Amino acid sequence: MYNRGIRGATTVARNEEQEILDATAALLKEIVARNEIEPEDICSVWITVTPDLDATFPARAIRVLSGWDMVPLMCSTEIPVQGALPKCIRLLIQVNTSKGQRDMKHVYLNEARSLRPDLSVSGS
Repeated sequence: MYNRGIRGATTVARNEEQEILDATAALLKEIVARNEIEPEDICSVWITVTPDLDATFPARAIRVLSGWDMVPLMCSTEIPVQGALPKCIRLLIQVNTSKGQRDMKHVYLNEARSLRPDLSVSGS
């Protein structure tokens, strides 16, 4: 078994609690589905948001999902870099797996596809 990192990011249109929670849950569910992982496989999830998103803790969206109550979650603010993509939520999921590094499927949704076009899947 190896500990691998799976990256993902998405954006929201507004700094509103429900929009942030919905986008966070959608991103996590997409990462889990594409990588065929279960909460029990996950060591931890690091969640960051850009400084313009302060309406809620995005971890709240994950904590209420079935099976996720014991997965360690941590939220933080991204460093404020001029010209950075605004209203962005990023996840780094550390997972125990026998899969290779290149087998990890990173997920970039909405405007966040511009962060890593090389890893973005069309239609996401």
